[in-house]
Parts: sequence; C-alpha cells; structure tokens
Amino acid sequence: MASDKKSGKSAKSTKSTTEILSEFQMLRNEQRAMANKLSEMEMGLNEHKTVIDTLKNVDPKRKCYRMTGGVLCECIVEDVMPALVTNKEQLIKVIDNLNEQLTKKGIEINEFKEKHNITIQHDMQQPQR
Repeated sequence: MASDKKSGKSAKSTKSTTEILSEFQMLRNEQRAMANKLSEMEMGLNEHKTVIDTLKNVDPKRKCYRMTGGVLCECIVEDVMPALVTNKEQLIKVIDNLNEQLTKKGIEINEFKEKHNITIQHDMQQPQR
C-alpha cells in the first residue's frame, strides 16, 4: 500500500513530454476559443450599437421587427429600445469579463511555457536569405 502511494506521487510529478505538450496545446486551444468568442461578442455589440443609433432618429411609434429566440416579432421602436440598451450593457460586461479571462489565460500559458521550458518553432526561426 505504501509503495503504491510513492509510485503514484512520482508519476504525477514527472509528466512525459507528450503529456506536457498536449496540456500546452489544450491551453492554447482554450485561449483560441476564448478569442473567437470575444470576437463574436464584439460583433454583436457593434450590431447593437448600429441598431440603437439608427433607431434614435426614428419615430418611437414606428413599427420595427425584432428577432427573439429565432422568431421575428413585430414591435414598435419605443418597446424595443430599452431591451436593446439593456442587451448592449450586458454585452459590454461579458466582453470585459472575457478580456480579463483571455489575459489570465495568456499569463497562464506563458508561465506554463517557462515552467516546462517550451519554445515555439516559429519563435526560434530567423529569416533566411
């Protein structure tokens, strides 16, 4: 029983190169997914800003259409504007949160690279002439 604990500890502390690289690749994939989600959210925020700016100059009683859960609903501008502004504010909060997470993930990746002495090939390559 005691020998099982010792071998388990040493196996955890010494990871193989393959395990280290797969963990590093997983971290980079997580960072890439966060960056893609952030980009998607920023596009949504820009769309909200454009719609809000457009509807500011429109008669509040005018008909407009809003996509809700995949269904196009007919509304009036004064009913839609508060929801758009609220959604925009929530998107800003989510984007700020994602930016913080992306920064933390970048720091985590850099620390992992330093800890395991990982160098990326394209970082090492110099232009050849």
